[in-house]
Amino acid sequence: MLQGLTEFLPVSSSGHLVLFSKFTTFPDQGLAMDVAVHLGSILAVIIYFWEDVWKVITGVLKTKFIPSFKNYGSRVFWLIFIGSIPAGVFGFFLTRYGTEWLRDTRIIGWNILGFGILLYIADKLGMTIRKIEHLTVTDAIIIGIAQAFALIPGTSRSGITITMSRFLGMERKEAAKFSMLLAIPTICAAGFLTGYDLYNDGDLASLIYAIDGITYSFISSIIAIYLIMWWLGKSTFLPFVIYRIILGVLLLLHSYEYLNF
Repeated sequence: MLQGLTEFLPVSSSGHLVLFSKFTTFPDQGLAMDVAVHLGSILAVIIYFWEDVWKVITGVLKTKFIPSFKNYGSRVFWLIFIGSIPAGVFGFFLTRYGTEWLRDTRIIGWNILGFGILLYIADKLGMTIRKIEHLTVTDAIIIGIAQAFALIPGTSRSGITITMSRFLGMERKEAAKFSMLLAIPTICAAGFLTGYDLYNDGDLASLIYAIDGITYSFISSIIAIYLIMWWLGKSTFLPFVIYRIILGVLLLLHSYEYLNF
């Protein structure tokens, strides 16, 4: 449930999941469950934005997977494809050299605080004149590179991609929508690879546990998507920035032993 509620809010779902295990009696659910609950969130995205997803599918089939930016569906498909490459490359190196050191509370605290302030700057200074169909290949690459940093807990995948999109002048709701659509291939690929590894290892118990996590994540994600899209239709990202600053400061004070809780 925690994953679903925080995945599409710019507050870092992965960071909250790690912190939840650190400050409660619950054990760290590990990378397999992290990816599983992300899949539940992606299912929610596909259902909520089913019209856009359908346009992407029909558009790319109509152009026979030949890059075309004249057709809306094809354009969005290739923007998402190009934007997903940096995260795939960065993720490959992270899985090869290990990721446990990134789950340190100090790293999460600095990321939550620093990228929260960056979100405020982008939302304050960014223009609100561009939609998804206005994005270029260069824009997709820039947003994709930003998304790669979200593999570090505390950054927030939705937060960093929305931040970069706002710097590029995208409207708030459009930035949030592209951020969610951009998550589909990255998280689906990670989910497939992790599930394949669990199956090959014969770890059916973890696989079943992960499926249960997908269900609860899907329910909470649908709620979160409705809430964030409704909110952005009338306001800014300021509440999320304030939350991140408070949480980040508290985590850093605790990490450097100035605060005990």
